[in-house]
Amino acid sequence: MRRAVEKLAAGHWPQGEAVATVTLDFDDRYRRRIRLTDDAGEPFLLDLADATRLDDGDGLRLEGGGIIAVRAADEPVADAYGDTPARTARIAWHLGNRHTAIQVLSDGGIRIRRDHVLVEMLRGIGATVTERAGPFMPERGAYESLGRHGHHHGHDDRHDHGQDHDHPHGHDHHYHDH
Repeated sequence: MRRAVEKLAAGHWPQGEAVATVTLDFDDRYRRRIRLTDDAGEPFLLDLADATRLDDGDGLRLEGGGIIAVRAADEPVADAYGDTPARTARIAWHLGNRHTAIQVLSDGGIRIRRDHVLVEMLRGIGATVTERAGPFMPERGAYESLGRHGHHHGHDDRHDHGQDHDHPHGHDHHYHDH
């Protein structure tokens, strides 16, 4: 079986060496070791040294030569827009307060994975929201951008705690290596 042993960052590998593509949703683009199937139906083993986030356009170097190009799959998303910069900032604050992963769109919109509770909340604070299918490529956290691994609660934190986030609310925040 083919073995993908190294991630190559988008724009930093020769496109002509691509021998296949693999299209994955966001959840499947953060891995270390897993059996996958490329877009032509051929299996390969993703076998990286560490759990790694794969982004659209990255390459996976195969042991023995060749590269599999990574593509972000379309998945259910919601794009939110405020009618002023202040309202867009307010949208971002509310989503951040719920520890929701967001993608900042090039046109200033904010994309989230579709979640009916969050979509309702966004509309309730005045956002224009369009639900559709599209690739989800959320912002990397500040710690991840600094070469550290990010903030993880250990549970789905897409709900409102109804408390300030000084962190006396029943769970600890852990910073850890994967």
